[in-house]
Amino acid sequence: MTDVDTGRKRRGGRSRATHERRERDRIDQPQEIRRGFMPKFQLDGDRFGVLSEQFARFMGTATFLIWMSVFVIIWLAWNWLAPVSVRFDPYSFTFLTLVLSLQASYAAPLILLAQNRQDDRDRVALEQDRNQNARSLADTEFLTREVASLRVAMRETATRDFVRSELRSLLEEMEERGHLRSADDPGPSASASPTGKG
Repeated sequence: MTDVDTGRKRRGGRSRATHERRERDRIDQPQEIRRGFMPKFQLDGDRFGVLSEQFARFMGTATFLIWMSVFVIIWLAWNWLAPVSVRFDPYSFTFLTLVLSLQASYAAPLILLAQNRQDDRDRVALEQDRNQNARSLADTEFLTREVASLRVAMRETATRDFVRSELRSLLEEMEERGHLRSADDPGPSASASPTGKG
């Protein structure tokens, strides 16, 4: 490796370190404060939430209650009826109490997390229902205005019955006028003189 290559690497290393320092010292971005020497642990909140909901659903089923009851009965029977040398919880079921307490201490936050996720879903669904109701109300008001304007327009237009009644009255009037004319004007037989016959 030549001196030129090492110089380039040094300059590249310096420029990279300078760039990282500049990115770290920017004023427009909040600075990350890392406490302790523990590595940063990234956890997928959605996946963990789904698992907690599945666990909460399973805890609310009869299957969980049956298996939990079977587990407690076997534990009690083994540590009560088995010889003392093979018992693993001989101290008035202290270990059983510890196991059940641990299970309850983990179950309660998981159930609360599942309830919080359900509350968030209910809130989103309620907001969507509210928006849908507002759109339906606006559509209903628009249709109501359109129907009212159509009723007003229909009052101004002639209906079929109105046109028929007008035509009948005109026909009757024409018949009366024609009847009057025929009564006023004598026919050709009436206009012929009697002298023309002889």
